[in-house]
Amino acid sequence: MTRQDLDLAIDWAAAEGWNPGLNDAACFQAADPAGFLMGCFGDEPVASISVVRYAGTFGFLGLYIVRPDRRGRGFGHRLWRAGMDSLGDRTVGLDGVVAQQENYRKSGFALAHRNVRFGGTPQVAAPRDEGLKRVSPEIVEAVLAYDRPFFPAPREAFLRCWLKPEARDAFAFVEDGIIKGYGVIRACRSGSKVGPLFADGEREADLLFRALASEANGDAVFLDLPEPNQAAVRLAARYGLSPAFETARMYRGPGPDLPLSRTYGISTFELG
Repeated sequence: MTRQDLDLAIDWAAAEGWNPGLNDAACFQAADPAGFLMGCFGDEPVASISVVRYAGTFGFLGLYIVRPDRRGRGFGHRLWRAGMDSLGDRTVGLDGVVAQQENYRKSGFALAHRNVRFGGTPQVAAPRDEGLKRVSPEIVEAVLAYDRPFFPAPREAFLRCWLKPEARDAFAFVEDGIIKGYGVIRACRSGSKVGPLFADGEREADLLFRALASEANGDAVFLDLPEPNQAAVRLAARYGLSPAFETARMYRGPGPDLPLSRTYGISTFELG
């Protein structure tokens, strides 16, 4: 898939109501330049899928879209098979929209938990706490190390792009020189989206969320959170966010043991 193709697939995702970020494509490609496939009818793009292969034995599937006027003709099924073949025998994760969850089950995926997108317009000011630090080159390595337990495989290339300040704002909470949480906010087609948001506890998560949400300057803010983390649900409700969209986190193969109790916001529905 060329960069132009990926931009088109992200446009399709926007049309489906998934609200992608304005500058997601470069970081998606950084994760796995060969992990994005476009299905064509002749020279006409008709379907997309991302099948990002992370180091080791994990992959993540997303951006599975057939153009609405080309559905029901088998294009999606053929592209799905090609994508799954490229992932081999890896454990594969995805965030499935409600309409496709039964099809994913038939393909060998099992439900792990629900992820719910909360959205609203939080009225928050930037908190003053000496533990809050903008992610800078001086602490990037520590943030990368902190992130590692939250994802089934190393994802350094993706994160180094995701943490660049040109297109996103990122904060870490640092106590006694130790990272206790971090989060990122980015502009999207509608409003801004927080993700990831990882923290050791509710206090750190609350401070990070307020620091990030204040960067939206009163615009809408969205947070994609794992439903089993009720502290994350309380955080969203505390700042006036309400459920707007949901997916099912599903895995083919052994599901990873991730610290959901410290996961207050996932990174993206497309790459996990």
